[in-house]
Amino acid sequence: MRILDQYIIKSFLKPFFATFFIVMFVLVMQFLWYAFDEIAGKGIDFIYIMKFLWYTCLNVTPTALPIGVLLSSIMAMGNLSENYEMAAIKSAGIPLRRVIKPIVILTLFISAINFLFLNNIYPYASLKQRNLLFNMRKQKPALALLEGSFNTEIPGYSIYFEKKYGPEENLLKNVRIYDLKGGKKNDVCITAKKGEITTESGSKYMTLNLTDGYYFEDHSQSKKRKNERDKMPASSAKFDNYKVNIDISSLSSNDLDLEKYKKHYMMLNVRQLYSQSDSLKMSYDTYINAKASSFYVRNYGEKLYKRHDTLSNEKLSQEILENFKLNGKISIIQNASNNLKKPLRSIQVFKESYKTKRKILNLFDFEFHYRFAFSLSCILLFFIGAPLGSLIRKGGFGLPMVMAILIFVVYFFINSLGKNIAEESSISSTLGGWLSTLIIFPFGIYLTKRASKGTAAFNFDGILKKIKPIFKRLKKQKEPKR
Repeated sequence: MRILDQYIIKSFLKPFFATFFIVMFVLVMQFLWYAFDEIAGKGIDFIYIMKFLWYTCLNVTPTALPIGVLLSSIMAMGNLSENYEMAAIKSAGIPLRRVIKPIVILTLFISAINFLFLNNIYPYASLKQRNLLFNMRKQKPALALLEGSFNTEIPGYSIYFEKKYGPEENLLKNVRIYDLKGGKKNDVCITAKKGEITTESGSKYMTLNLTDGYYFEDHSQSKKRKNERDKMPASSAKFDNYKVNIDISSLSSNDLDLEKYKKHYMMLNVRQLYSQSDSLKMSYDTYINAKASSFYVRNYGEKLYKRHDTLSNEKLSQEILENFKLNGKISIIQNASNNLKKPLRSIQVFKESYKTKRKILNLFDFEFHYRFAFSLSCILLFFIGAPLGSLIRKGGFGLPMVMAILIFVVYFFINSLGKNIAEESSISSTLGGWLSTLIIFPFGIYLTKRASKGTAAFNFDGILKKIKPIFKRLKKQKEPKR
């Protein structure tokens, strides 16, 4: 049996190394193409380009490993079946599970390596790559800001805009700015329909010229007395033109090795993700409770169920308005409407902030579970590829390559779907991280059972036998009666 095990492992390893490096090359080129516009024409030294490529290689290795396992398992088992070697092995009384046993052990070892890579090397590579990419593109702050997402690279601010356009890519559409400076306790939000970024040569400030917008400031968290907060809980103003001067002196460093961002969820290992998730949950709960308490106090919630003096001797209805006459109802509704306008405006302004905080928390939780789930993708995809290769009985790079790409695209799509819906809190982060595993695993069991029995994955002959009588019956009904 040792000779057979060696032969099976050799049949697996030869295509594995070839496909692994081919897939990794394709993934690196894809990422380089994506980042080319952001780093080209900046006068970056060749050594930093090579560093960027090296860190990218480390980043895509956990993705290349399961693809390599999937493709090589289809090719190895397909070659054995195509050359009738699998038939000879089965005729000797050796079942399929015994044939794939050495590859299963090898794949478990690869899965363990993948987890160690995801937990140790991948966070380090992400930290280095992302900081290097930001340092290479931050020479021009206008280019460093990305449309459609919150930009937190500039200390003290979170900047969002829907679109960036113009000859110099410095004109913005639908701008939203959150003032996050640590020394300021108030929440400040500035929105504008249009914006323009201007930066003078040698200046340490970047100016945002905003047009047609609103300025909103929440005073409820400032260090004032309660009666002062009740008098002026928030302030807002509309403007036609407004300038925001942002200090970008911290972005003017030419040190490309500077590591400024270290807390991104992709830069943390499993233990750090768990710890950071707990901290974010406490911070998020505190934030929501503070906003809820502020809303409750601001709208005099404690007075809503207090009895009116004129109704002290009467039995009150559960519906508050029914306890008053028509004039009283109108007065209550008008007062309630006026009192709610400002809080509703506050909720509209800060609803994106609520969503952002929840999304960040969900991403940390998702990444924690995804690291474990994705490390098992090697063994999971092997139990898809090995029985599939045995059933299709086709080796080489042609058909196995096409099937492997289709299977992994489906697997990657389910992963992305799980991440997106978990980020939006549609499902739990735990379910989102394990969604692809839960969906693909039953198919692995089904294909393995089919391959063990030597039957096709789908019995098309049986399906046709059931469909043919239906067509015959329909044909007889259409024939004219004599």
